[in-house]
Amino acid sequence: MAAYRRILLKLSGEVLAGGARFGIDAARVAELAGEVAGVAAAGVQIGMVVGGGNFFRGVAAQSMDRVTADHMGMLATVINSLALSDALEQLGHPTRVMSAIEMRQVAEPYIRRRAVRHLEKGRIAIFAGGTSNPYFSTDTAATLRALEIKADVMAKATRVDGVYDRDPLKFPDAVKYPEIGYSEVLSKGLGVMDASAVAMCRDNRLPIIVFNLNTTGNIMRVSMGESIGTVIH
Repeated sequence: MAAYRRILLKLSGEVLAGGARFGIDAARVAELAGEVAGVAAAGVQIGMVVGGGNFFRGVAAQSMDRVTADHMGMLATVINSLALSDALEQLGHPTRVMSAIEMRQVAEPYIRRRAVRHLEKGRIAIFAGGTSNPYFSTDTAATLRALEIKADVMAKATRVDGVYDRDPLKFPDAVKYPEIGYSEVLSKGLGVMDASAVAMCRDNRLPIIVFNLNTTGNIMRVSMGESIGTVIH
């Protein structure tokens, strides 16, 4: 039985690129869609936010105007959201892409009450376009959407299996935290999420589960309440 009624799943854009660093790997997207559809079939209501780093990262565009660069990054999240939506629909699971930047030809405008209604009807809601505002990351956008839809938890999928005291990809002796407090994440500058996103979760008591997306079945394990990754609470 699922441990959560409603979750917000946050994915990085890079994960859609598979083994490449750029673009969309159709096989990887299909694999992810299969996992997400399985969780939805178990009765969990799923909202999703995906980054755009496989196409464009606003903060990395040093030579560009920051506002322009951030808007380009938001548009990249729309491309990724449409790819995920298509893969889920091919598996027979209904979705709705809802964009904070209005583009009615390709996505619904984001309206909170409509998003909640989609979830209640069993559709997977994919929230694109960030917050529509520059200077806010997709971590912050995911936190905002999780709070708005009253998700029970935010599940942040990463390349590592939790929160460590330093980067485990660079330091083999890094120590993993099975659980950790919001304030400790902020005071130690652990960098698992943007500070603004962690602070919003802290202020609204929204737990965060950080887990490794590269382990097949982990999305289901998180949804079933299995003890994997790191819980920030």
